[in-house]
This record gives sequence, C-alpha cells and structure tokens, in this order.
Amino acid sequence: MKSDIEIAQEATLSPIAEIAAKLDIPEEELELYGRYKAKLSEQFLKQLEGRPDGKLILVTAINPTPAGEGKTTTTVGLGQAFGQLGKKAIIALREPSLGPCFGIKGGAAGGGYAQVVPMEDLNLHFTGDFHAITSANNLLAALLDNHIQQGNALGIDTRQIIWKRCEDMNDRVLRNVVVGMGSKADGFVREDHFVITVASEIMAILCLAENMQDLKERLAKIVVAYNFKGEPVTARDLQAVGAMAALLKDAMKPNLIQTLEHTPALVHGGPFANIAHGCNSVRATKAAMKMADYCITEAGFGADLGAEKFCDIKCRVAGLRPDAVVLVATVRALKYNGGVAKADLDKEDLDALRKGMANLEKHIENLHKYGVPVVVTLNSFVSDTERELSVVRTFCEEKGCAFALSEVWAKGGAGGIALAEKVLETLETRESHFQVLYEDKLSLREKIETISTEIYGADGVNFSAAALKQIAQLEKLGYGSFPVCMAKNQYSLSDDPTLLGAPKGFEMNVREVYVSAGAGFVVVLTGAVMTMPGLPKEPAAHRIDVDEDGKILGLY
Repeated sequence: MKSDIEIAQEATLSPIAEIAAKLDIPEEELELYGRYKAKLSEQFLKQLEGRPDGKLILVTAINPTPAGEGKTTTTVGLGQAFGQLGKKAIIALREPSLGPCFGIKGGAAGGGYAQVVPMEDLNLHFTGDFHAITSANNLLAALLDNHIQQGNALGIDTRQIIWKRCEDMNDRVLRNVVVGMGSKADGFVREDHFVITVASEIMAILCLAENMQDLKERLAKIVVAYNFKGEPVTARDLQAVGAMAALLKDAMKPNLIQTLEHTPALVHGGPFANIAHGCNSVRATKAAMKMADYCITEAGFGADLGAEKFCDIKCRVAGLRPDAVVLVATVRALKYNGGVAKADLDKEDLDALRKGMANLEKHIENLHKYGVPVVVTLNSFVSDTERELSVVRTFCEEKGCAFALSEVWAKGGAGGIALAEKVLETLETRESHFQVLYEDKLSLREKIETISTEIYGADGVNFSAAALKQIAQLEKLGYGSFPVCMAKNQYSLSDDPTLLGAPKGFEMNVREVYVSAGAGFVVVLTGAVMTMPGLPKEPAAHRIDVDEDGKILGLY
C-alpha cells in the first residue's frame, strides 16, 4: 500500500495557470510561486465583487480519535467527485501548521487519492503566509518591549501585558519564559509567553479580514496590555499598524493549488479549531463562492469546535450562510467512542458501534440547531462490515439525515460520487434556514453557558474567580457584545479528553478569559487546554528527511 506522500509525488500536476483557467482567472491575475501554486491578485479579487454566490457546503466531523476520521480527505474527495459529475466546484481549506506536521500528524493535505498538491510544499513553508503572520506578531511584541524600555510614555503596567510572542512549532518550553535578563540595555525583566502561530490573534485577524482596510482597522484594535489606570493599550497606541500591515500584504492574498484530479483549491489561513476559530480565511471562502457554483470548505476538529465557530464566529462576522453540512464519521471511530481499544477496531462489534453512535447523534442534534441540512458520510475502511454500515445508515435515516458512504481515500473522486449526489440532492430538496446559536446581546457568561450546555451537553459551567473577574472587566470595557471562541480539548465534547461518546453529568471548567479585540471575539480557556502544544515522545520529525535529489521523504 502506497503512502500519501508516494501517491502525491507520483501525480502529474497541471500548471497552475491551467487550473486557474477552469475558474476564468486570467494568467496575468496570478502571482506565481513556481509552476504549481499562485496567489490571486488584489485586482482580480476586486473584480469578483457583484458576482452571484455559489452554494456553500461545510464539511465537519465527529470528535477526533486515534482511529482517524478523514475530514480533509473527504472534503478533497467530495470536490473531486463534483468535478467528475461535471459541476463547477472549488475547495476552500486551511493551510497546515508546521507544529502538527513535525509533531503527530505528519501532514494535512488529505490522504490517499484525495489530496491537494503539491503536498510537500503545502505542509512545509508553502507561500510563506505563516512566516509573515509570525513576523507581524513578534514585531508588535518587540515594539511593546521597546516602548517600555524607551521611557514607557503610555504608562504600561508590565504586570498586565497580555500580548504573547508566537512561533509555528510545537515548543512546550516557550509556554512560560522570562525575558529582558542581562544588562539595563536588554530591557525590563518580566514574565512572557509564546503561543503557536495558528493560535495567535494575527492569524485570526488575517482569516476574518475582508480587505486591507479592514485588516488595518482590526490590527489597530489589538489590546497588548493595560496601563496603570486599567485602560487597554492597543497596537494603534504603539504606532505598529502600518508596519504590521506591510508584513501581511502578500499573506492577505488567497493561494491557489489543485487536487490530484486537478480540482481547484484555495488554501489560505490556518487557525486551530481547539484553541482558535478553526476556519480558512473569509477572503478565500467568499472568493471561492464567486468563482464556482459550489464551494466546499471545512472547519477543524469535531463539529463541537470547528463547526460551532464556523457558524457562530465566521458566519456571524462575514455574513455567510451555509447551504448544507457534511458530517464525517468512521465505523472505527464510532466503535472507539463505544469503548473498543484501538488494537481491536478491525473486529466487528455492533454493540460498541451502537454505543459509540451517541457521539454522532449529539453532533447531528447540534448541527440541526443551526437550521442547516445535514448529510452524514462514513469514510470507508476495508475492515467495515456490511452489518456495521447498515446500522449507521439506518440510524441516520431515523434521525432525518441523508447518508452516503465515502470511498475517496482509495478511489479518489470516483469514490465520492454517491456522497456528491446525496449532497446535490439535499441542496435541491432541502432549504437551509441558517441561524446562529446565540444573540450578540447576551452577556459573555450567558454565551459561554449556552455553548457549554447546548453544544457540549454540560450541566453547567464552573467559572474560576479569575475568569469571573476578567469577564466583568471585558464587559466594562465594551467587549460584552463579542462572540466567544471556546478553547477546549478536541477529543471529547467535555473539557476532559477521556470522556468519550456523549458524556453526561459534567460541568465545563473555565479558567481564563481574554479579548482578541482585533479579531472581534473573546477567547475562553477551558480545562487544561494549551495554546502552545508540545511534541509527542516519537514526533513525526524523526521520520522526515530529504534525499540527494531534494525529494522530501516521510512526510506522512
């Protein structure tokens, strides 16, 4: 059996200008990064204004497990299947972070015969967007510390600095550091912190900004610290906005690549869904909807994280309305949720499967709260039995969901025809009545409680004393109308990663709340979730290499 990277490296790619031509993009409107990837010009993006929108299809999943779900694989395969059916479709994805690529996952371009390519470029430096985001973030940090060093005219309270440095790598020792050690010329000694670039506010801002003007307005609102009066100090106060925008100028442009079957794909932005809002850029999604009849996008991790934030943050901010949702599951993951050990997942176990479907049922219930038609798909594995597939199919039909089997990993677009036809049928026969879960006017505490009880299934929320104080301060400062971005572990609906299925009788534990004023949301840290991940005992980096011909090896 060939690995993902072997399949990708054996593929014959079309020049990116030929892919662009499928979307009626003139070659002169491409900013080329080699033969197979390009950015869309600002001029072309402006030309799209006024065009009608295509249908918006969101792909999400049940909670991730070690058994695998294949959300990105399904997204890519569905796009390829639309192409095989003669439909004008485009895929809109996030860019992978180097952290997971060298940590656990080893790649994030899909899998098997449903991948976006060139996968090595995408998984590594791609077009440099993440480096630009990291640089802009750390420029602001440097300007902040320099301002304090040069006399602190803004009266910044160094005990209330909230802006963190970032790096696009899993590096646990940078979570909590001390900076400014040495001589007087080396700055003030203080505690500092790092987050991974994909969890940074700059990443969120880039993904939510409509254009350069909007980007600069959002950058200006970033709260970096509080002064001795308790008032927020912003990036505008530090005169950082222009320089940060200059670093982000090219990163603002969506990237165009292709799938193994030459379906166009816009890949842009990459916030994590467990500690950020987990969706690709608004610019890429809106451009995709203008360029094709069908835009297929995804949101990270399970529907409790990515899909909730797609609906309650991205759609709210950008005025988007999904027409259908594809919910991805696997028989293996459902059995894992039913208590089967990873080593035994190849064995048929209908009792564990039925027990584990509580997780699928909860996600279906949650998605229906947004008023969008749901199509459930099982990402097929060779170990699945007909009886297992029948159990899931019957369950979905009883829940009023369309159902289709997906075999895109092994068969590419041909393996997604049944799913594509079911999605098209759903779009034609069922109308979306999209609505957000909560209203802006609710208090921050009420918004947190609504997500915790309605989406996670918690009995209530346990707020730390610090979190309650932070909420009160943020509402006093005028941030109470913001949506909330819940930072939670991805493995469970609860904040305890060991509680699988659809746990009951638990409370969500909120330990910290802070504002991302430029992004326009309030971040809520729950349980023990970290904004800077660490590497596992055996990181994927141990297996990655490059040969004498410059060929990347071991990248998944």
